[in-house]
Amino acid sequence: MRSSDVLNPASVAIVGASSDPERIGGIPIATMLQQGFAGELWPVNPARSDVQGLRCYDAIENLPAAPDAAIVAVPGALAADAVEALARRGTRSAIVFSAGFAEAGAAGAELQQRMVRAAQASGLRLFGPNTIGLFNAHAAYYPFFSTAFERGFPLPGRIGIASQSGAVGSQIFNIARNRGMGTPLCITTGNEADVTLGEAIGWLVDHPGIDVIVAYLEGLRRPELLLQALEAARRARKPVIVHKGGRSALGASAVQSHTAAIAGDDRLFDVVLDEFGAVRAEHTEQMLDIAYAAARRIYPVAGTLGVLTLSGGAGIQMSDAAERAGLAMPQMDGGSQQRLQALLPFASPVNPIDITAQSLNDIDLVGHFAREVAERGGYEAIAVYLAGVGGSLKKGPVLRRSFADVARAHPDRLWTILTTADREAVAAYEQDGLLVFEEPARAIHAIGALARFGRAFARPEAPALSQAMSPATTGAPLPATVPNEAEAKAWLASHGVACLPEALATDAQAAAAAAQGMGFPVVLKIVSPDIAHKSEVGGVQLDLRSAGEVRSAFAAVTAAVARARPDARIDGVLVAPQIADGVECLVSVHRDPQLGLFAAFGLGGIFVELLQDVVFRRCPFDEAAAHAMIAGIRGAPLLRGARGRPPADVDALARLLSRLSVLAHRHGERLRSIELNPVLVRPAGLGAWAADAVIELAAAGSGETRPCENR
Repeated sequence: MRSSDVLNPASVAIVGASSDPERIGGIPIATMLQQGFAGELWPVNPARSDVQGLRCYDAIENLPAAPDAAIVAVPGALAADAVEALARRGTRSAIVFSAGFAEAGAAGAELQQRMVRAAQASGLRLFGPNTIGLFNAHAAYYPFFSTAFERGFPLPGRIGIASQSGAVGSQIFNIARNRGMGTPLCITTGNEADVTLGEAIGWLVDHPGIDVIVAYLEGLRRPELLLQALEAARRARKPVIVHKGGRSALGASAVQSHTAAIAGDDRLFDVVLDEFGAVRAEHTEQMLDIAYAAARRIYPVAGTLGVLTLSGGAGIQMSDAAERAGLAMPQMDGGSQQRLQALLPFASPVNPIDITAQSLNDIDLVGHFAREVAERGGYEAIAVYLAGVGGSLKKGPVLRRSFADVARAHPDRLWTILTTADREAVAAYEQDGLLVFEEPARAIHAIGALARFGRAFARPEAPALSQAMSPATTGAPLPATVPNEAEAKAWLASHGVACLPEALATDAQAAAAAAQGMGFPVVLKIVSPDIAHKSEVGGVQLDLRSAGEVRSAFAAVTAAVARARPDARIDGVLVAPQIADGVECLVSVHRDPQLGLFAAFGLGGIFVELLQDVVFRRCPFDEAAAHAMIAGIRGAPLLRGARGRPPADVDALARLLSRLSVLAHRHGERLRSIELNPVLVRPAGLGAWAADAVIELAAAGSGETRPCENR
């Protein structure tokens, strides 16, 4: 369904219509009458013949025609009855204000399912239940119950709001309006029995009157629709700023009770936003800061910032903020510095360019500095700190005209004025194409977000993954039952994932013979699908340098495991070469129940367990993306040859990581996870080898998962 179908109906039925403009069933009618909705309004209430001056109908069946849209403001089972009746009439969309459905327990969930079944059978799109609705100021369409409009209606502008929470969506609108920001479209989705936040964002992307989208969400239903909408927004160069609740354990619990949703893994959500070029905000104020700046539609791809300031202290603060925001502040060139110094000997002409408050004795100097910074600095974004002077009654207008003149001459630059001023003065700056912030750090953070948008918009389309990348079509099929470690490695090796050569031995003599064949030193490890951590039960022996040591170690390992886990099934003992020159890494893939399959990469040992130095990426991906993952961890210098170590075989590691991502992607949802820990990355040219393998599968014929062989 297109945005025009849900946001521009020609006729609207109001089920549960009220003559009281303060009640839920009366607010939308009063609002649309006041704002001049051009379509038909058909109240439905069996107890009334007229509602707010409109003819009222006693039943949906008696409406003059099938309404394009409907508002449902009756409780519980009556709401389900109404949706069924609307579906029979052929209504295209219904907004269900009523609460007490899936968010309230099993009985409510069944009522909600009644509505969904009726809607799906007829093609009716269902908003909610438990939503406060939506609005489209362009069409004076306000199926929205809230006190938000008591202090004013949406201002002209090009920012759209999508929110799972109706109250939060209304609050975003209120704050934006108070800041003078235009948000003519707002969609809240409530329980998302049918229409999801992803679809709402997609409709805003499609709408020609929207350039910037702000979204609040708590949990994800049909996440594939959200991903599609985010990619559509990136291709359309429409920024999406997301505030997500449920980051903390307590917040995630509240999400479940509020919208009957699952919050999912918050780290993976950040990975998805970054992949699709959306930006996450920590709170509403930050979200609207970014949206306000993004409405200028200037995106500093290279992220270069020039700072012109009346205060050295403010320049320092802005430099600190720029570093946190990932913005570069290159210095002015030597010739420019000399010219600026000649104009104002006590100025600091580097970057930040500090002209001090004394420059205000000759305001023309400020304009000269601004022109030099714009013409010679090459900065994509320029922030000017004016303190309170920018809002002064006498000097403020003069300064504004100076910067406006320079901004008009350089329309491709993002100009931000940092000052305290009244709303009228701020509006004057904005009319001249200048952003205005009071607080420097907030401004710099917003500029940094715009740079991230710019890079995402400029990113070329990723090439399709070649069939040749994945040996999945020729490798062994996914095991029918849980494999032990040896079986898991054999399966991985059949798909081109490099695993250390090893042998499975069932007696001490066979273990010694295998060790002699591969060369000493070797490692022995117990193989059992019932033992999660082999070293904790004495199931590992290291640095064995002779056949005798191997035979003794075999006896020691099997005896220790028998004592610690007499119930465990033992498939034998693995004999593997011990690699001394490898960097230990963790490589894994894991299927998130909402967002799908992700790969993780990090260094092994304490870097994973204590420092959490791990990066994630959605599967599948190519070797170039794998290289970027490897470079993205803090410990990457260890692989590049830090402290005299030889450089590791990063190319082989990237090949293994990419190949694992592709083969996992191609084997479907029954494959829940694969963990290779450690992967031993040897010096350049010697390869990267999985030394251990853990696979988790869903049990055949059910959604249950079972872990297989662990370390």
